[in-house]
Amino acid sequence: MRVELIHIIKRFGPLQAVDDVSLTIGEGDFFTLLGPSGCGKTTLLRTIAGFYVPDSGEIRFGDRVVNDIPAHRRETGMVFQNYALFPHLSVFDNIAYGLKARKVPRKEIAERIGRIIRSVQLEGLEHRSPSQLSGGQQQRVALARALVISPQILLMDEPLSNLDAKLRVSMREKIRRIQKELGITTIYVTHDQEEAMAVSDWIAILNRGHLEQVGTPFEIYYRPESRFAAEFMGSSNIIEMDVAGYDEAQSQIVAETAGQRFFLRGERPSGARVVLSVRPEWLRIVAAPAEGEKNLLSGRILSSTFLGSMIRYQVTGPGEKPVAIEVHDPDEGKIRGDGETLWYQLPADRPLVIGK
Repeated sequence: MRVELIHIIKRFGPLQAVDDVSLTIGEGDFFTLLGPSGCGKTTLLRTIAGFYVPDSGEIRFGDRVVNDIPAHRRETGMVFQNYALFPHLSVFDNIAYGLKARKVPRKEIAERIGRIIRSVQLEGLEHRSPSQLSGGQQQRVALARALVISPQILLMDEPLSNLDAKLRVSMREKIRRIQKELGITTIYVTHDQEEAMAVSDWIAILNRGHLEQVGTPFEIYYRPESRFAAEFMGSSNIIEMDVAGYDEAQSQIVAETAGQRFFLRGERPSGARVVLSVRPEWLRIVAAPAEGEKNLLSGRILSSTFLGSMIRYQVTGPGEKPVAIEVHDPDEGKIRGDGETLWYQLPADRPLVIGK
């Protein structure tokens, strides 16, 4: 089912937790609300679920406005951060709870629970209590309970935050598989950027209640539209430069910083300065500046960290903040020491320039 949010505002006293948010979530999409703590993502999810009433705006499920429809009649399934399992009920009865509340016949309850238990791989655990389950198993019970009622929309609020790192990776793969098999529209809340990129068709980044950017994981990572989006979605170096001109033939911005000239792909800038978002893995270390090479900078190594698949450097940059550089090439495996001078090159062919 398609979900549409039209100018949603939600306040708690003087705090505007959700600030004029409009979104369209397509039928069958896995859509993630991503942002730091306090950005309004859980408030927005709970407003969609019907636990909060928006102060203004419309929520549409398909062609139906649901603002005044109570939560239990919105045809949604909800998976909470703490799973909210009933400790005195077995796995079977926890999953059956919503079906019994809807007065589904006993035979149909058994059939539907049998199917969903196989889908989430809980066979043989039907008679255990939640206290006898691991965190991953409890999470799957909560997911099964939400899905067994055949909701048209699945809502998930930080469902993996209580699991260890390895189990989170395994569970997000299971959730994504089940969601695609069922084709259910899913709205997912997380603060974890990697998790969001791994599971989502679309991501909306929220900051202090308002939308920063909406796009595919690829678009948000490679084409951030704001400084906040660039820095929050993975690591990014933010570098400001003065505009020195524009090369129409090459569609390149000519910019200057630290007394050097740079050539960067992009549209003609509207102001006298440009803000660049440069991912650490985009920067290329060079042995020494060669004649004719462009976009070179140098800095003093502040720290170097070997992380197996890469070496991460922190280097003094043209601005106040250090520049992060990640080296993934095994031929560059020699770790340079603190205090050494490091030459590196900004790529001209990346979409570096962000709007603000």
